[in-house]
Amino acid sequence: MTRFDLVVRSRRTITPEGERPAAVAVRGEKIAALDDYAAPLPAAEDIDLRDLALLPGLVDTHVHVNEPGRTHWEGFDSATRAAAAGGVTTIVDMPLNSLPPTVNVPALDAKRRAARGQCHVDVGFWGGAVPGNLKDLAPLHERGVFGFKCFLSPSGVEEFPPLTTSELREALTEIAGFGGLMVVHAEDPALLAEPGGPTYGEFLASRPGASERSAVERVVRLAGETGARVHILHVSSADCLDVLETARAGGVAVTAETCPHYLTLAAEQVPEGATVYKCCPPIRSESNRDLLWDGLARGVLSCVVSDHSPSTAELKVPDFAAAWGGIASLQLGLPAMWTEAGRRGYGLSDVVRWMSENPAALANISGKGGIKVGNDADLVAFDPDAAHLVDAALLHHKNPVTPYHGRTLKGVVLTTWLRGRPVDGEPHGRFLLGAQ
Repeated sequence: MTRFDLVVRSRRTITPEGERPAAVAVRGEKIAALDDYAAPLPAAEDIDLRDLALLPGLVDTHVHVNEPGRTHWEGFDSATRAAAAGGVTTIVDMPLNSLPPTVNVPALDAKRRAARGQCHVDVGFWGGAVPGNLKDLAPLHERGVFGFKCFLSPSGVEEFPPLTTSELREALTEIAGFGGLMVVHAEDPALLAEPGGPTYGEFLASRPGASERSAVERVVRLAGETGARVHILHVSSADCLDVLETARAGGVAVTAETCPHYLTLAAEQVPEGATVYKCCPPIRSESNRDLLWDGLARGVLSCVVSDHSPSTAELKVPDFAAAWGGIASLQLGLPAMWTEAGRRGYGLSDVVRWMSENPAALANISGKGGIKVGNDADLVAFDPDAAHLVDAALLHHKNPVTPYHGRTLKGVVLTTWLRGRPVDGEPHGRFLLGAQ
């Protein structure tokens, strides 16, 4: 009789076909069988979660690890510990804010050297598209980056400048030539203003939704002209939704994501001086948040990813004009999303589609994103009914700075398995390569 290494049973197993009672059988690092909940499946270890949920490991394609160079902000050890604790088994690291940024092959090699032996989950890498590195894009693609990130407005760090319209066109033409993907921070610098004062209202007014819409219009126009595949990062403004929907209906290869903080927080909730809420683009109004949920439900927005962008506490000065902009939430994305999604009538299957299946499809990460035979045995035991009070000091993030501190969230990750092994403190994550 066939013997498996591990069987995990749950009456609430989330599969690509939906939620159902099932037994997931693992042989080696792969899911070898998916059977009825009570099926006799001889295994070295048999775990019955009963009414606890069994999810696929989440895939977070938008994480700033910051190592090397700004490792005091975050690092591969702390970031991937936090990921595993939050049910994330795959991350794709952004090309900034590390030093050097990942804009050429030597920088990619430096980042892999820095990460080696530290990763508690599987890790892939984005490359960067910046002025002057057009000749580096194809070599980076050949070395396995999953695509290229660019900014249309200042990134916040001098070593990663934005692309002009003509530079964006050139980069998209180059990337289309080898079938790559461009992911874009889309804000129009012409419509941004310097914050006029220290308050959140002034900061929010300085980055209007019209800036996002204008930049998205530019990206989809150039994508249509060049034939490139593009993805819009961290959409915070519902002003972008009709532009994206029209472009897709017209055959433009464009997708878009949003983030837990745009779906769970609102400008009306931001206390004065609470710069832990500052990010770019900004958290907007409650009514805007409702429209983002509608865009997510209709598939205009396909992915929900963290945009984990941490910093030291010292950089979060109580002045919105001067504070570093970025939300640290890698460990908290799943419970934050589940808390709000459940309140709005969505199920775990919806959350898994937005946070695992669709991000894996976006980056074309094979073997990830779903509980199905042949995929990596990346699994998460999740108690969807347990509530917990967030204490930032207990997070694995290197710097305990988060707007979720003191909030009660619903859902607790109990165990995370990476390729059939529990994530237990010994790094056994691997580097992932994009399609060549």
